[in-house]
Amino acid sequence: MNTNRINATLAQENVDAILAAVAKIQELLPFLIDLTPDERRTMAKFGEKNRSFVVKAEALASQHPEILPRGFSLDEMKSDVRLVEQLYPVQMALNDLLGRVEDSYYAAGSEAYCAALQVYNYAKAAHVATGALEGALGDLGRRFARRSHASEKADAENVAA
Repeated sequence: MNTNRINATLAQENVDAILAAVAKIQELLPFLIDLTPDERRTMAKFGEKNRSFVVKAEALASQHPEILPRGFSLDEMKSDVRLVEQLYPVQMALNDLLGRVEDSYYAAGSEAYCAALQVYNYAKAAHVATGALEGALGDLGRRFARRSHASEKADAENVAA
């Protein structure tokens, strides 16, 4: 069933403005880091339940600093908790925006792909009837060409080399 869930255009000046806004956001967050999968895997897990725990532990440590060993940096903990609390609404807003961008991208892509499949089928039918479009069909048909296991393995080896 063809459902048109999205029908929009995006002017190039808007794309440019959006990319400039993203660059500005990155400029305002110069401390952002990229974790490798291994780094992420070895770190303590952090989520919504742990966020509440962290805030309560920081409050406890602030009220009773005498329970902490000398080497424990309460100032560093406070700094990290403050950053978590400051980033939280930013992350929520960006997650919401990214989710809607991804959904829109997916819907537009799905609709475009369905239309492309229809064009391909119409072209195959026209080719059967007229004998024309062989070159275009060959080019489009490569999308559906099955690859042998040997050629996939060779491609993987070429990428690794």
